[in-house]
Amino acid sequence: MQTTLSNSVLNSRRSFLKKMATAAAMTAAATMFPGIMFAEEQEKNLPKGGNLDWKKGPCRFCGVGCGILVGVENGKAVAVKGDPNSSVNKGLLCVKGYHQTMCIQSSDRLTHALVKKNGKYVKTPINEALDLVASKMKSTIEEHGKDSVAMYTSGQSTIPEGYVASKLMKGAIGTNNLDCNARLCMASAVAGFLTTFGADEPMGCYEDIDYADYFITWGNNMAEMHPVLFSRMLEQKNRRGAKIIDFATRTTRSSTASDKSILFEPQTDLAVANAICYEIINNGWVNNSFVEKHCNFSKGLTNIGYGTEDKFSFTDKPEKIDFESFKKFLEDYTPEKVAKYSRVSVKDIKYLANIYGDPNKKVVSYWCMGMNQHTRGTWMNNLMYNIHLLTGKISQPGNGPFSLTGQPSACGTAREVGTFTHKLPKGVVMNPAHRELAAKIWKVPVERIPSKPTYHATEMFRAVDRGDIKFIWTQVVNPLVSLPKTSRFRPGMEKESCFVVVSDVFPTPTSDVADVILPASWHIEKSGLYGNSERRTQHWDKMVEGPGETTPDAWMTIEVAKRMGYGDLFPYSEDNHVEEIYNEYRQFHEGKKHGMAPLEVLKKESGAIWPYVDGKSTQWRFNSKYDPACKEDTDFDFYGKPDGKAVIWQRPYEPAAESPDNEYPFWLNTGRVIEHWHTGSMTRRIPVLHKAMPHAYVEFHPEDAKALGIRNGVNIKVSSRRGSCVLPASINERGLPTKGQVFVPFFDENMLINDVTLDAFCPISKEPDYKKCAVKVEKA
Repeated sequence: MQTTLSNSVLNSRRSFLKKMATAAAMTAAATMFPGIMFAEEQEKNLPKGGNLDWKKGPCRFCGVGCGILVGVENGKAVAVKGDPNSSVNKGLLCVKGYHQTMCIQSSDRLTHALVKKNGKYVKTPINEALDLVASKMKSTIEEHGKDSVAMYTSGQSTIPEGYVASKLMKGAIGTNNLDCNARLCMASAVAGFLTTFGADEPMGCYEDIDYADYFITWGNNMAEMHPVLFSRMLEQKNRRGAKIIDFATRTTRSSTASDKSILFEPQTDLAVANAICYEIINNGWVNNSFVEKHCNFSKGLTNIGYGTEDKFSFTDKPEKIDFESFKKFLEDYTPEKVAKYSRVSVKDIKYLANIYGDPNKKVVSYWCMGMNQHTRGTWMNNLMYNIHLLTGKISQPGNGPFSLTGQPSACGTAREVGTFTHKLPKGVVMNPAHRELAAKIWKVPVERIPSKPTYHATEMFRAVDRGDIKFIWTQVVNPLVSLPKTSRFRPGMEKESCFVVVSDVFPTPTSDVADVILPASWHIEKSGLYGNSERRTQHWDKMVEGPGETTPDAWMTIEVAKRMGYGDLFPYSEDNHVEEIYNEYRQFHEGKKHGMAPLEVLKKESGAIWPYVDGKSTQWRFNSKYDPACKEDTDFDFYGKPDGKAVIWQRPYEPAAESPDNEYPFWLNTGRVIEHWHTGSMTRRIPVLHKAMPHAYVEFHPEDAKALGIRNGVNIKVSSRRGSCVLPASINERGLPTKGQVFVPFFDENMLINDVTLDAFCPISKEPDYKKCAVKVEKA
């Protein structure tokens, strides 16, 4: 006799199965790699008793943009947990996120302004310090011209902070001497999006994870760099059999948690991507209807240099080609040819191509620094899009290329607000219409905004070293640990010919060379907005008071602008400047293509994705099914381009700027670890994280270590043509480089590996390549 289960029984069973699947995924994630804090684990560690006031905001660290709840008691932040209402992390946090507020009470916190007098720092009232900054900035302009002053900001700056910096430099002073540390991590992604689609930032969202059959990570250790997203992928792997493919130059925790790991020779990702395109075409896997309706083909200049010389300039010359020309170009990239120099087998190249080419499989490609910090980073981004465009696997749930960001507002502040030298809050300085819009909103003469970019990050500090820049103000950034080839730039910053102002929360190697140190408010000690990797804008209100005379960076910029005589351009109130600035900024992005959510929505919700149209986030752009900005008579509209078509680029493989040789026989690769955030100025002041990873190290392949007689913990000197660094050896511990390669994380200011790195960069994006240079190693 057939029976029918009641709805309540079915719902109970579904709930039970879902809990079991989630528990299994959690167990899998916890055993595969440490660092994820699940909601249950967080609750166990929260303070018992008391009456905590939980306040909503985004995490202070990476570009994932996890929602957090900060527990405040007696005016102090005493606990953090994941926000279960956030669709980003659904209550999960990584170890950095969970412990983030533990650093703000550090004993060496900068609480008052410090001014260097006779070689010593003197505690100074904040207003007096701001007077000095404004006076020095103004006198430098009067004596040396407006291009003698510069600001260097951050993808960790809030949207209001980046906005007023741009307004001060470009609208008030009239110089494009503004760039940011997102140039060091995201510029190639920007250039890739713009050259292929004519519009920046991913067309998909994190919900793609719930639909994809395959996740292919390109040079991206997501288990440590974006652990919450990786845990969501592991959940889908456990729940419905989704597959994770790791494509990288070294074996990492992501590799061991993936279904398959494929290793390639540094720089040859360009060739492998072309070989995948060759296979897609050769096997008849091209989505011909999509390509014919929605794509053009182009090629640019080749052998374009590496930017290592000062005052390097480059202008690409795009040329339209046809499909047959592109197909012929790819004949140099057969799997058989590419396998000979990429270390990737013919079988594995065909395997990857088959995944992308199968019309019944949904694929999301994820990448971050491995693809972007690349002397051909723009090209590599273009090639990634080529694969997805040829197959039509783009702008659909579970199908798409997705560039992840490294910093909490590299998208919202650097890319959307435009704190790059060539950018404006909408568009670029080279475009007259974009300058006119900025001038109208800022209420300045349009001729005041220069029409040519000046210095990108690397060239900006070269200009400091040369003496062309006489005044520089850094905010929320630590360039004397993060810049490539810092061995050059530290002496340049120490020269008396340049006046250095540093705004920060803690002392750093950069503040050590400052003439004025300004005490910045930390994340939760001010109101603000961030924009994350999936175009999600998030707002938070001030949660606690900062110590001493700590001040939000935006307000310090406004106060300096007023003292310089630009008060009429900065009519904001101290108590409400964040709201006033955001409402002004929204004017730049009105419309269906990039509309920003009203502040009242962001105050209530855990963020909203732009374009925000008719009260709704647009999750998938360029697809008329989801995106109201598309033309009605087409299924896809890449409206960043005038004809609505994306570009498939012909981009060749070219070797790295510097490769191993007899004198310097090893590749050096640098990167991050899960415990620490970038240069470590915050996370190294969190005891539990510092204890877990107290110092940097140099990873060896076991065979290389054996040949050199190196054991774990032995001090090793890593040297290049630029500098050297001494670190303890690590063998078979965290990660495993390929033979002939060493890896060093860059968080440790006592072991400055960036003294060793090369300042070569992608000539199009101007983003440096931290992943490849030649070094020698020896026992110290």
